[in-house]
Amino acid sequence: MSILDRSIAKHFIANAVMLLVILCCFVVTIDVSVNADRYLKNASKLATENGKEASSIRTGLVTVFLVADLWWPRLIQLTTYLLGLVMAGAMGFTCSQMVRHREMVAILASGQPLSRIARPILVSAAVLSLAQLGVQEFVLPRIAPLLTRDTGDAGGRTISATSVPLMADGRGNVLMAASFDAGGEHGAGVMTQLIVWAVGESGIKDRRITADRAIWRPGAGATVGAWELEHGVVEDRSSDESSRTTRVDRFETDLTPTAITVRRYAGYSQCLAWGQLLRLEEATRESRGVDARRQLARLERLRWARIATIVTTLLALSITMPFFITREPKNMVLQSLKCAPVAILSLMGGALGSAAEIPGVPAALGVFIPAMILMPISIATITSIKT
Repeated sequence: MSILDRSIAKHFIANAVMLLVILCCFVVTIDVSVNADRYLKNASKLATENGKEASSIRTGLVTVFLVADLWWPRLIQLTTYLLGLVMAGAMGFTCSQMVRHREMVAILASGQPLSRIARPILVSAAVLSLAQLGVQEFVLPRIAPLLTRDTGDAGGRTISATSVPLMADGRGNVLMAASFDAGGEHGAGVMTQLIVWAVGESGIKDRRITADRAIWRPGAGATVGAWELEHGVVEDRSSDESSRTTRVDRFETDLTPTAITVRRYAGYSQCLAWGQLLRLEEATRESRGVDARRQLARLERLRWARIATIVTTLLALSITMPFFITREPKNMVLQSLKCAPVAILSLMGGALGSAAEIPGVPAALGVFIPAMILMPISIATITSIKT
């Protein structure tokens, strides 16, 4: 790597980090200003000792701890969302600095083409994108329960117990529970006051299962995972006679704690690793439920969209470069105003297009349609740089 490449890459990465820090501080400041009363209320509860009211200094320190505890995992996730926009801004700042200091004139005077500037920027962007993919695969799955916490859950380490509304599995069984804790007992999911309307041999929901408590036991090998029931009772109403009541200890279903959490929290599935999404797809495929095809397509889009987003981000970056890589010094503010709508449309179009369902097109192919659209535009713009 030459001195020129190292210099451009260093300035690009420094600008990207600076923009990320500024945006993250801006987001946290807004949240703290809006929810200050909730933070202070929780902090006063935690800071109270033996029923004595805590001092203002102690309450303030606990408040700072709660804000930091709630937002450090959120900022990691926010970084993955904002990276494409941040890299576009960092590219603009880097090129603007080079124009202001007449470095592009020096590059032309040395006999090198201006397209030479694009190489270290694109290589650095690719490295940052791969780091983003690594965070999505290895970091976010480990801290996923922390990302679903509300302001009132700050300081906790798991998803707070919540009720389970009516929820159907792949076999048509419908269950609900008074409370659900994804990491309740030694990391295993726990439900209380479970009620299940189960499908019987006749194909209708003629069995009602109730249990005071249910603990998830994952299967080993070919064994199917199931909920172990405490004081489980099944009421069979399949015959015309009076219902029969028997004891039941297990309830097999594809609604694992992860599957329930994914349905309960819309953004949770985006925090799962590639392998976890594959296992969810396998469980959904084996259930053969009515909604299985749509769920499979959604999970497949989530997996491949991570690759498609990296591709569209790099293409959008190359599309916006000609606005800043110029032979003659120009007004960079005006160039930024021209570039902004192009960058936003390219990045947002790539992100939304990767998440959208296209009828008749496989999910693994549909997520790359925005990249296919941006590819010829990128080639045309990057070759149009006058050098």
